[in-house]
Amino acid sequence: MIKQITKADISKCTKVIRESFLTVAEEFGITPENAPRFTAFATTEDRLYRQLESEHRPMFAYFDDVNIVGYYSLKKDDGVCELNNLCTLPNYRHKKIGEKLLYDAFEQAKMLGCSKMILSFVEENKRLRRWYENHGFIHTGTEKLDFFPFTCGYMEIELQ
Repeated sequence: MIKQITKADISKCTKVIRESFLTVAEEFGITPENAPRFTAFATTEDRLYRQLESEHRPMFAYFDDVNIVGYYSLKKDDGVCELNNLCTLPNYRHKKIGEKLLYDAFEQAKMLGCSKMILSFVEENKRLRRWYENHGFIHTGTEKLDFFPFTCGYMEIELQ
């Protein structure tokens, strides 16, 4: 079941995000030393509290009974929603949870009045890029940032 999270869920969501993104870090040689700003290392409870309370970002989690096993948040700006931290715990992957979260994000973004969704990802992660393309996203570009050892890829989708 997917539901909007509350402050009480922040600690669990932080753990889910960090554990989920750590598999990407391991696969692509991303470490706290070469990329301290990468999601697996930079996500903290304080940061999520700030995004929830000050930035008013809608945050959602997939609950397997009582446990949070997936997560995403949205950041709205001028009719565009940025999808952040869509993730599923490694032991729950390949069970369509990510897809359910993504479709929920589409619906939530439309309810927020967004006509487009954007996201960024590790460009070298070809499997993830194909997954998003299979769900209607279009690749819009790349950027090499000095503080990451990987290339940032960007994608977007028009919401119907």
